[in-house]
Amino acid sequence: MVKVLAILYSGGQSAKEEPRLLGTIENQLGIANWLKEQGHELVVTDDKEGSSSEFQKHLPDTEILITTPFHPGYLTADLIEKAPKLKLCVTAGVGSDHIDLNAANKHKITVAEVSGSNVVSVAEHVLMTILTLVRNFVPAHEQIVNDDWNVAAVARNAFDLEGKVVGTVGAGRIGYRVLQRLQPFDCKELLWFDYADLPPDAAKAIKARRVEKLEDFVAQCDVITINCPLHEQTRGLFNKELISKMKPGSWLINTARGAIADRTAVKEALASGHLRGYGGDVWDVQPAPQDHPWRHSFNPLNGGNAMVPHCEFFSPARCVWVMADGFDKTLVPLSTPRSDTLKAPRKSSADTSKARSKIPSISSSLMASTRPRLTASARPKRRKSARRRLPSKMAIGSFSCR
Repeated sequence: MVKVLAILYSGGQSAKEEPRLLGTIENQLGIANWLKEQGHELVVTDDKEGSSSEFQKHLPDTEILITTPFHPGYLTADLIEKAPKLKLCVTAGVGSDHIDLNAANKHKITVAEVSGSNVVSVAEHVLMTILTLVRNFVPAHEQIVNDDWNVAAVARNAFDLEGKVVGTVGAGRIGYRVLQRLQPFDCKELLWFDYADLPPDAAKAIKARRVEKLEDFVAQCDVITINCPLHEQTRGLFNKELISKMKPGSWLINTARGAIADRTAVKEALASGHLRGYGGDVWDVQPAPQDHPWRHSFNPLNGGNAMVPHCEFFSPARCVWVMADGFDKTLVPLSTPRSDTLKAPRKSSADTSKARSKIPSISSSLMASTRPRLTASARPKRRKSARRRLPSKMAIGSFSCR
């Protein structure tokens, strides 16, 4: 028997009504019944903070930990020391900065995530946030729900995306797709900053220009979107000094990780008008406390805030497709008795096929609810030009891995 601990978020009534919200404690990633049938133990909780939490209570005898970037169980070096049986940490999403990777490596703990699963959803959210800020949408909408009507108050701070210089910090899976989606807007120029270069054909396809120095990059952009991973080199990257080098009245979008931007520097830049707007869905602490400054940060015209909970990674249909596709192609059952779960011999194709047939509702009822969009013929083909193989040292230090 293997003990699996999953740190998920509470979805409440919404999760009960929508079974495709797999990352909730109510729907348990869609694997609860299957694990039980295989004789394994699954503990699911959203209680993750403090020494008395369910997370820390169950961690010492946990062998597999599943957590998420949007409701992370922060696995520090100290906690890893208290988890001698832990062999595998799975991030049900993209980005494992909530795990001390050096400590995990020291203890020979495998860390895995669902790379590429969210690229379309995030890229679309970035584009939406850009338009929300540039067009000054939120104050206009608030007028309606507050029974108000003041066109001039909205129009004075609304602009066109056409003719603007838009750039991405990080031109990986997400940043590249953002640049693709900006093509029809007739921007003055599209820029990108990244330590890793794009293949020539990929750069040519998006008609974007690389800027090699970050300071030069931010000084040229009207709109900047952050699409890079969080690591030692990017933590606090957009601090007071770097933001001061951005164009006055520019917009900053962050859907990567909240800690890449300094919370105080962003708030002060908005209040002064140096930043016209800041938006995204990532926070340096998640869930964000009620007194987090980004909840109530505005520009001098009382706009410029497009912050939402960490939700851009997700659409129910895509989540189901990723889970089902992964189970169908790669799942090897844990049910065979063995002394070391992670060093088991590879199953024969017959054994694997038999195990797949036992996987419950993910590939049947849930998949059925998303057809026909999720049939094999309907799945979009990946653009070869957008994919890059980076050397291992670049994969750690690069801006483009997300």
